[in-house]
Amino acid sequence: MTDYPINMDVHPEVKAFFDPATNTISYVVKDPSSKACAIIDSVMDIDYAAGRITYDHADELINYVTANDLSLEWLIESHVHADHLSAAPYIQEKLGGRIGIGRNITIVQDTFGKVFNEGTEFQRDGSQFDRLFDEGDTYQIGGVTAFAMHTPGHTPACMTHVIGDAAFVGDTLFMPDGGSARADFPGGDAGVLYDSIQKVLALPDAMRLFMCHDYGPNGRDIAWETSVGDEKAHNIHVGGGTSREEFVRIRTERDAQLDMPKLIIPSLQVNMRAGEMPPKDKDGRQFLKVPVNAI
Repeated sequence: MTDYPINMDVHPEVKAFFDPATNTISYVVKDPSSKACAIIDSVMDIDYAAGRITYDHADELINYVTANDLSLEWLIESHVHADHLSAAPYIQEKLGGRIGIGRNITIVQDTFGKVFNEGTEFQRDGSQFDRLFDEGDTYQIGGVTAFAMHTPGHTPACMTHVIGDAAFVGDTLFMPDGGSARADFPGGDAGVLYDSIQKVLALPDAMRLFMCHDYGPNGRDIAWETSVGDEKAHNIHVGGGTSREEFVRIRTERDAQLDMPKLIIPSLQVNMRAGEMPPKDKDGRQFLKVPVNAI
């Protein structure tokens, strides 16, 4: 395992915001020694049937940051989400901060630039983002040194962000009774996902883990915080020393039963652009494409 700058003595304040429309949890993460904070995996609201964009969930985050007199330094995307649209540019316009994602966003942009038949004006170099993270990269949130772990498998660009004793795993892991995220999207790989999960589980047992999604399996209340130790002991897909071969079998069989996310078409087009909508046409209108039999 890479020699990451782990500091379990730093306990950032984490405020979670659950979006029931997409079962996404967004986070405001505050440096305990200053007013500096980061927002992780924000959500922009969309009424897909009506083609209407609104910002109620993002405004909750903005109001929280403003009410607590916080200084937003980072807007982190754990990966290119396929189930919700990012509100990062909207929040950045209101509060500032830099938008960051894993460097392999370029792979995702190349893949889905072709799927959505984007023209040459669509840049596939990640330049829509302010920072592209590589494995082991560090960055500051006030006085806290955060770092990024490359944890692909769900998508090639997935990163786990570790901030003190808190790790934000994106779609790499779910709560112990939820298992793991699917690995059947273009660029996904169940074996690679297993390897990434092992990197997360190699963090200290007391490391707090924060999920990007929860679906309340078996009717339980929505939850988003667990620990490395709990995942190692109880995760239904990887707990108790599940082998790579067994995990690949479990994940592959499960993925074959899943429908595509309802918002995958708009989400990918927007999120590969760092949360921006596609360019306006000559009349000032914006459109989302629906590729047929392409995903």
